[in-house]
Amino acid sequence: MGQSSSTAAISSRREINHSHRSKPKSTALISPMLHIEDNEDYQGIIDGCDPDYISELPDECLACIFQSLSSGDRKRCSLVCSRWLRIEGQSRHRLSLNAQADLIPLIPSLFSRFDAVTKLALKCDRRSTSIADDALVLISDKCRNLTRLKLRACRELTDTGMETFAKNCKGLKKLSCGSCTFGAKGMNAVLENCSNLEELSVKRLRGITDVASAEPIGPGVAASSLKTICLKELYNGQCFGPLIIGAKNLRTLKLYRCSGDWDKLLEAVTDHVTSLVEIHLERLQVSDQGLVAISNCLDLEILHLVKTPECTNIGLLSLSERCKLLRKLHIDGWKANRIGDDGLVAVAKNCPNLQELVLIGVNPTKCSLESLATNCKNLERLALCGSDTVGDPEISCIAAKCVALKKLCIKSCPVSDQGLEAIAGGCPSLVKVKLKKCRGVTSDGAEWLRANRESLAVNLDNGEPEQPDASASDGGAQDNGAADIPPPPMPSQMAAAAAAAVAAPSIASGSTNRSSSMKWKLGLLSGRNLVACTLRRWSSGNSNARGS
Repeated sequence: MGQSSSTAAISSRREINHSHRSKPKSTALISPMLHIEDNEDYQGIIDGCDPDYISELPDECLACIFQSLSSGDRKRCSLVCSRWLRIEGQSRHRLSLNAQADLIPLIPSLFSRFDAVTKLALKCDRRSTSIADDALVLISDKCRNLTRLKLRACRELTDTGMETFAKNCKGLKKLSCGSCTFGAKGMNAVLENCSNLEELSVKRLRGITDVASAEPIGPGVAASSLKTICLKELYNGQCFGPLIIGAKNLRTLKLYRCSGDWDKLLEAVTDHVTSLVEIHLERLQVSDQGLVAISNCLDLEILHLVKTPECTNIGLLSLSERCKLLRKLHIDGWKANRIGDDGLVAVAKNCPNLQELVLIGVNPTKCSLESLATNCKNLERLALCGSDTVGDPEISCIAAKCVALKKLCIKSCPVSDQGLEAIAGGCPSLVKVKLKKCRGVTSDGAEWLRANRESLAVNLDNGEPEQPDASASDGGAQDNGAADIPPPPMPSQMAAAAAAAVAAPSIASGSTNRSSSMKWKLGLLSGRNLVACTLRRWSSGNSNARGS
């Protein structure tokens, strides 16, 4: 009897618990597929649950909710019911597809569901066969409201397909193509039909192989609306000369690793286009003659000179005398020592609005750094990388003079813990410091800096594993509830102990030094992306700040 009653009690408790657990999973709360008439028996139909308010939401509200979700969450929401499937498809404006040849039979059904797509990316693996003209034409017929198109490794597309696409999608505003094989005729078709085109990015366009016999590209009706042109890794990039010259309202020009002599073309461009605000030149055959031509752009605010060894102090001096609105200057001198103190002093005297300065492979001294700190009162971001002349005296000068500096990046410079002591007492606006491959900087020095400036985020990478520190985040130091710990001794106070330790070498320490030296050399080769990542974060932060 006792066993039977116990079993009955357990089963009843299981039924009660099961009923309680199953109530929140009622499909009436999340599924609008069940159609229920408005009557007095509504509560009885759904077994006492609350009304399904989600089914009463207008389609526009659900669309706004879906747009705030991630791609994965949107896919999961589309599986809830037929209504959510329809709304999710109609509210999706951005779509990325694997552009292999077997995509073509799926195109009608895909774009019947996603009929509001305005931004489309078609990417194919290099080892696969991409879609051809028939697929692109079919897509353009289904997506006539397309405003942005990205093509990657679509090697089967020809001029014919691009021409038909351009006629169907005349509202295109942004075109980005890379590793495609169509040629000048296809590009000209886009420029002749898409009168609203604002941004054009071309990388490794395989359809134009011979510069001498290549058909000129542009200007077309799109020249009046173009604001950004970016050319990358083109053997025949100068074929775009007519387009660049004809783009009267061009604001940004980016030229990366394009062959040929660009001095004369830059002269022709700046004679006709004076609205340029941003210019990027990377691994380009350009000299002081080209910099003098760029000086005609009086509204220039951003200039990147990356690995252009023929540019010298003379060209930088001429440019700085006329481009007085310069805000961001990036120079990668490629260890050529052709840009140095003279050019930087000229920039300091003529460009007082400078906010961001990046020097890679350039050897500034205390003279030019002091001039920059004194004259450029708004300098907020400074990066010094691979500079043999930037040591503790130069860092001390920066700490004492750069009162507006917020972010400092130092890489592969002969800086030691003594320089960190100067940073601790200077740069009152500093919020972040990044140190990489500076052999004289130790973990103890970084810890001391964190302890003495708790609001400062210190990021140290000296090739050794380091314990994460709460104060290394942008939010500053965090209280972990531990007792107050006195800051470690200053690095200079540990010099005697360090010298004593070095005075007793051993075989193991010798091998460790050799290993550390080899790691440092390898780190120089593998750490080139630090500055690029840092600047992208800075730039995105500034863009968000300007947008707000």
